[in-house]
Amino acid sequence: MTINTKHTSDRIAHLAAVVLATHGASHQEKELAGSALAQHHTAKQSSVAMGRLAAHVLDDRHATEAAKELAGSVLAQVRRLI
Repeated sequence: MTINTKHTSDRIAHLAAVVLATHGASHQEKELAGSALAQHHTAKQSSVAMGRLAAHVLDDRHATEAAKELAGSVLAQVRRLI
């Protein structure tokens, strides 16, 4: 296994901050936003559980574009790549 060294971009971090401030954002969107924001300019990586949530959101045809962008970022940053 290899350690994943990817980080959240400034654009995704901004999107995450907007989602967290949005009153109507879903719980899943806020979880993904929190995970993405926690990985901005830090060595933190997504947990396997967050990776599963991200994969689920990407597969959900009803998920918002913001949720899918955050999910893509979170999924790309899963702690360990197999």
